[in-house]
Amino acid sequence: GKPAVQAVVNDFVDRILADERANKWFAHTSSSLENTNAYKAKLSDFICQNTGGPCKYTGQDMIAAHKGRGITDDAFKAVVEDLVTSLDKFKVPEKEKGQLLGILGSMKPAIVQQ
Repeated sequence: GKPAVQAVVNDFVDRILADERANKWFAHTSSSLENTNAYKAKLSDFICQNTGGPCKYTGQDMIAAHKGRGITDDAFKAVVEDLVTSLDKFKVPEKEKGQLLGILGSMKPAIVQQ
């Protein structure tokens, strides 16, 4: 449910913001508590919608959101590792974990645009 998604996303975003391998791409997100909370809310809606939940994501598409940002393959991998750590912390079942990682993996070309 949405509360579980929000719990994972809150932990995940906090991990990204602390991860020196990826956090420079999240400077705007970390610039204020308001920006951090807004990012967490949008990401929760994005994940909820893309995993079959009732949420409605209203943000940019992945290509537009990441265009010109210069996100590297290494940064993408770091974010995936942070997500796996958060999913494991909350004991997300393998089926759901695989589903979410599959969705993220399919978006890699839109995120890493080099």
